[in-house]
Amino acid sequence: MAGWYEEEFNQKFRVAFRVERTLFSGQSEYQRVEILQSPQWGRVLVLDGMLMTSEVDEFFYHEMLVHPAMISLPQAAQNVLVIGGGDGGTIREVLKHSSVQKVTLVEIDGMVIDACKEHLPALGSSAWKDPRLDLQVGDGVAFVANAKAEHYDLVLLDGTDPVGPGEGLFGREFFANCKRILKAHGAFAMQSESPLLFEKVFFETQSVLSEIFERVQPYLGPVPLYGSGTWSWTWCAKQGDPLAIVDERAAAIEKGARYYNRGIHRGAFSIPNFIAERLKR
Repeated sequence: MAGWYEEEFNQKFRVAFRVERTLFSGQSEYQRVEILQSPQWGRVLVLDGMLMTSEVDEFFYHEMLVHPAMISLPQAAQNVLVIGGGDGGTIREVLKHSSVQKVTLVEIDGMVIDACKEHLPALGSSAWKDPRLDLQVGDGVAFVANAKAEHYDLVLLDGTDPVGPGEGLFGREFFANCKRILKAHGAFAMQSESPLLFEKVFFETQSVLSEIFERVQPYLGPVPLYGSGTWSWTWCAKQGDPLAIVDERAAAIEKGARYYNRGIHRGAFSIPNFIAERLKR
């Protein structure tokens, strides 16, 4: 495909970018998987017509999903679980932390992994060959339901929008199981959509998480590829504080980060009034 690619939001808003060529297009058991070459965004991963990530701006998303939780854990994470994230960007960031002994990646669609390894190799980089990686192709909801209690220091949900194969990743039972498999000091972090374009999903997710976890805090940052520009992630835990930055860990990560630093970390958790009022904070 060459020309212009468009994504439509709620039949009210569209974003578009020029495509030079299609590098990969396939229909898996779960979804249409495409990787497009764009002069603005480099190589772009699209799933079922929804923009997932690009070479040019992926670091905003992946660094903000991973590092705020990793750097604020009371004890440095050794055992990490990632649900989704078949492009490899999240595991790449997790494995930058020297404390990590094992990261398990559970991705439902093997086609996404294979296509990204071949056509988006920069995202996963050396993470795909790291001996600390345990790669599982399977259903993340089922994996979490069957995992041992209090087994992980950190669980990261790098899911798609809550439609199709990603729908169960926003369910109450899934969130409850994520809490169950966390160690007492552990944390759960997820991408939680745009509070502007996906207002209903964002606030409903905050409500459900608050019923399950003792501590829940959304945070914001830019993801230029996504339609609204502003995106959200949410940190959850049984105890702890996402602003309890461990400076030694943060300094080590800042050296190689393109977006994340301690100032960004603190600022991301400063919630705008229009969100704080709805959350009654």
